[in-house]
Amino acid sequence: MKVFISADMEGTCGITDWRETERSTPYDYNYFRKQMTCEVAAACEGAISGGADEILIKDAHDSARNLETDQLPESVRIMRGWTGDPLSMMSGLDQAGFDAVLFTGYHSWAASNGNPLSHTMNLQNEYVTLNGVRMSEFLMNAYTAGYYGAAVPFLSGDQVLCDFARELIPEITTVAVNEGFGGAVVSMHPNAAVKAIREGAKKAVKNAKKCKICLPDHFDAVVRFQKHPDAYSRSFYPGAWLEDGKNVCFSGDDWYEMLRFFHFVLSD
Repeated sequence: MKVFISADMEGTCGITDWRETERSTPYDYNYFRKQMTCEVAAACEGAISGGADEILIKDAHDSARNLETDQLPESVRIMRGWTGDPLSMMSGLDQAGFDAVLFTGYHSWAASNGNPLSHTMNLQNEYVTLNGVRMSEFLMNAYTAGYYGAAVPFLSGDQVLCDFARELIPEITTVAVNEGFGGAVVSMHPNAAVKAIREGAKKAVKNAKKCKICLPDHFDAVVRFQKHPDAYSRSFYPGAWLEDGKNVCFSGDDWYEMLRFFHFVLSD
């Protein structure tokens, strides 16, 4: 079985402040870089135990240069940095034949109270909706997995996102390492999180065939920006239109075309 892992950081166990996610503040960042790595390594170990014989990891946070790669299993491949293609956090998935996608360190959508660091792709938008639902990076990337025929059997991150994932994919295995309360989180012990992710990933890979995701036939997207000049400039994407001063809207039937739109409109 070929497994793809997309690894973010704002849903890592215990994380609660932006400085803990940024390379420019190493006193805060280095600990959570290590914890992120431990969680990804645990997902790899669990996946291998569950039957994965090939794993590609996409470092998908900020610089995409966060994981301590020497702490990962020797059998895996790691993509670091950004290719610049519309798959973004899922770059590399279009290589043929991935059976399952696992998500680690993921976080709630922009405007959600489930995580002090909730956002969708950048900090310039108030929220993003897809077919009337607030879109998280998980939802966007889960649809990308489905577009390429891969199952979505595992997610770790905050409680609110895990609850949403189980509504979307009832058989998915989730590990909620954090629960957000305003600007704070209550978390599992970091070692307990690593253990739970390892066990969860093993179960998930074995259960992957039950976690296929069906894409809608049509997509309506709205990106609500905080500042109207940002919305105005993004509204020039071909086929997009400006609504209510701050909303950039776009519709389509093909998911890859939606990814092109998000790539243009949600890039920093």
